[in-house]
Amino acid sequence: IIPINKQLRASLVELLEQGRGSPTAYVIRTERSDRTSAQAIVNLFQRWYRDLGLIGCSSHSGRRTFITNAARKISTVGGSLRDVQHLAGHFSLQTTQRYIEGDSEARKRVVQLN
Repeated sequence: IIPINKQLRASLVELLEQGRGSPTAYVIRTERSDRTSAQAIVNLFQRWYRDLGLIGCSSHSGRRTFITNAARKISTVGGSLRDVQHLAGHFSLQTTQRYIEGDSEARKRVVQLN
């Protein structure tokens, strides 16, 4: 089971209903093929980031950002870092921890709460 954003799910359902693909069709296609590789997707992200003027960004940095943001917000919905680990698809919580960026201002604020 893969949790998915409601808007993304709706868009994927719409794509399927438009007849642009069967349940086994590939969602991301290139001009040369009806399917694509993981490397082609990495290259797409690199091009999109470059076109937007986002220097130094990659598909992996987007993943790091998602994991960091999820770790910061998970407790607001009753979850824990184990849930973030599951979302990231990591076997070990230690792997997930390496993706999470710290925030010195948040550390100062939490100390003031006590």
